[in-house]
Amino acid sequence: MDSLLLSRRDLDFLLHDWLDVTALTARERYAEHDRDTIDAVLDLSAEIAARHFAPHNKKNDTQEPTFDGERVHVIPEVGRALRVFADSGLAGAAMDHAVGGQQLPQVVAHACMAWFQAANVGTAAYPFLTVANANLLLAHGSQEQVDTYVRPMVAGRFFGTMCLSEPQAGSSLADVTTRAVPQPDGTYRVTGTKMWISGGDHDLSENIVHLVLARIPGGPAGVKGLSLFVVPKYLVAPDGSLGERNDVVLAGLNHKMGYRGTTNTMLNFGEGRHTPGGAPGAVGFLVGQPHHGLAYMFHMMNEARIGVGLGAAALGYTGYLHALDYARTRPQGRPPTGKDATAPQVPIIEHADVRRMLLAQKSYVEGGLALSLYCSRLLDEERTAEGEAERARARLLLDVLTPIAKSWPSQWCLAANDLAIQVHGGYGYTREYDVEQFYRDNRLNPIHEGTHGIQALDLLGRKVVMGGGAGLRLLLETIDATVRRATALDGEVGALAAELAAAAARVGRTTAALWAGGDPDTALANASVYLEAVGHVVLAWIWLEQLLALPDGQDGDAFHQGKRQAARYFFRVELPRTGPQFDLLDALDRTAADTRPDWF
Repeated sequence: MDSLLLSRRDLDFLLHDWLDVTALTARERYAEHDRDTIDAVLDLSAEIAARHFAPHNKKNDTQEPTFDGERVHVIPEVGRALRVFADSGLAGAAMDHAVGGQQLPQVVAHACMAWFQAANVGTAAYPFLTVANANLLLAHGSQEQVDTYVRPMVAGRFFGTMCLSEPQAGSSLADVTTRAVPQPDGTYRVTGTKMWISGGDHDLSENIVHLVLARIPGGPAGVKGLSLFVVPKYLVAPDGSLGERNDVVLAGLNHKMGYRGTTNTMLNFGEGRHTPGGAPGAVGFLVGQPHHGLAYMFHMMNEARIGVGLGAAALGYTGYLHALDYARTRPQGRPPTGKDATAPQVPIIEHADVRRMLLAQKSYVEGGLALSLYCSRLLDEERTAEGEAERARARLLLDVLTPIAKSWPSQWCLAANDLAIQVHGGYGYTREYDVEQFYRDNRLNPIHEGTHGIQALDLLGRKVVMGGGAGLRLLLETIDATVRRATALDGEVGALAAELAAAAARVGRTTAALWAGGDPDTALANASVYLEAVGHVVLAWIWLEQLLALPDGQDGDAFHQGKRQAARYFFRVELPRTGPQFDLLDALDRTAADTRPDWF
C-alpha cells in the first residue's frame, strides 16, 4: 500500500484504462498535454497533499479557528500549505491560460483535488470554494471582474466564498431578504446577514471575494428576484491594489462536528462597522443581469455538488485504506476452525466478517470515486466535444446525474467511514485513530450544497421529468449501451449485465408510475427512497463499466481481482436492496405524507 490517502493504482485505472483521459489531449484546448503531463500533475498533487496537507489534519481538527472579536486565528500550517498549493499552479489547473491556468482536463483537475480532500478536507475547502467562485465569474462576470478578482484567485492571493443561506431562510432561497440598493456610480449597497458561510473570514489571503445573493428593490418576489453581487472584504483599486475595508463583518464562528479546520461564519453586510466611501452599506458589484442571480449561482453550486461528492468519496477512501492497513497489521483471535488456544493470533483481516466490512467499503469508495470522475469527464465533453450534439448530450446526462453524484457518495462513503471505525473496534472510536475524524468530517457532506432530501426532490421532481423525460431516457440508453457490451461477453459479466438491465427497467417503470397520477405530493413523498434506489442502479452501472475496462479473462494481478470481487459484492449484496425500495415507490405509499405534525 503506497499511500493511506488514495490509491494511485486505482486513479490510473479509472483515468487511463477506463475513461481514457489521454484521448482528450487530441482536442485543441488540451493539446499541450499528454500522458506524461497528466501523470506528473497527479504525482505533484499526491506529494503536496502528503507533505503539506496531511501532517496538520489532526491539529486542524483539535485546534479549530478562533475569533477574538477583531480577527480570526487559524493555525499557521494552513496558510503555509495553501501557499504551496497556490505556487504549484493547481488552483488554475483547469482554467484558461489567459487567466493563469494550465488548461488541464477537468477530470484530471478533480482527480488532483481528491488528494487534498483525502489529506485534509478542512484546509482543502479554501481552494475548493475559490476555484468554484472563479469559475462562476469566468462564465458570467465582466472582463473587469475577471481581471480584478479571478486572476488574484488563480494566483492564490484572493480566496472566494458563496453566500446564499440566511438564518431565517436556510435552504429556502425564496425567503432571502438581503438587499442591494443601486447607487449613482453603478455600484450597489448591500445589507443583510448570511449564515453558514465557509471560508467567510480569515487572514489566509489578502482579500476574500464574496459572491452574494441579494434583492434589488422593486424586483420580483421569490427566487426570480434574486441578483448576484461581488462583495469583496477589501475594495480593489483600478491598479489592483487593496483599498478601503468594505462593510463585511464577521458576526461569529459556527462550530461544527467536522470540517473544523474551515472557518464557518455568520457574516453581516452593511451593519455600519465600516463606511467605505463615507457611506453605509457594503459595496457590491452586480454580476451579469439583474434578477438572474440564482441561475448564475447554480453554475457554482452544480460544480460544488460534484466536488462535494468527490470529497465524500475521498474521505471514504482514505478511511477505507486506514481500515485496511489496520486489519492487515492488528493480530486478534484465531480462525473458527482453529482450536489451539496457544497458536499465534491472526491479523483480523483473516476473519470473514472483517473482510465483509472491507469489501463493502471498497465497493462504496471505489464506486463513488469512479462516479465522480465519470461526471467530471462529462464536464470536459460538455465544454470541448467536437459537435454541439455531443456537447448537448453530455450536458443533459450530467444534469440528471448531478444529484446522484452529490448524494450517493455523501451517503455511502459516509457508511464506509462508519465501517472503518467498526473495523478498528474500540480504537476506532478514539481520537488517537484518524477514522473517527474522517467520519465527522464526512458527516457534513449529506448536508453541504443541498441536503439529501433537496437532491432527491431535484432528481425526481425536475431532472427525470424535464424535457418530457429526456434526461431519464438518455441515462437509461447509456446504461443499456453498457449492458449490450457486457452481454456480448457472456459468462459472469453477461449475467451481471442482465441483473443491471432488470434494475434499470424498474427505474423507468417506477418513474412512470410515480407521475402517472399527476399528483406531486404523492410522487415526491418518497423522493429520498427514489434517489437511493436509482443511485444504487447507477453505481451498479459504474461497476459494470469498470469490469469492462479490466483485462480479458479472469487472470490478472490482485488489483484486478479485487476490482472483480468488489463488483460481485455490489451486485450480490447492494443492488438487491433496490427491489423493496421500488416496491414501496410503486405502491405510491403516503405514510409519511399523511402523518400529521401533531402526531409526534
